[in-house]
Amino acid sequence: MDPGGKPHLVPKARLRFDKVRGGDMLLLPERVVQLNTSSAAILRLCDGTRTAAEITAKLEADFETDGLSDDVLGFLREAREKGWVRT
Repeated sequence: MDPGGKPHLVPKARLRFDKVRGGDMLLLPERVVQLNTSSAAILRLCDGTRTAAEITAKLEADFETDGLSDDVLGFLREAREKGWVRT
């Protein structure tokens, strides 16, 4: 994933909080993916208006840390390969 790319969820994907499971879920046709906190935080910011670098900066500010770029870009690459996001 290019840091300048603006990732967004594919049209068929929806993020939802599942009260029963107590966690975020990514809903896709014929598939449900239970997300961990980090994955959900990244995907929530994938709305096509922010670059991957801006998503990283926001997460670093929100979680009061730095050095997340490799992890965020790696996750976004994997999410794109799985068909969850586009740029």
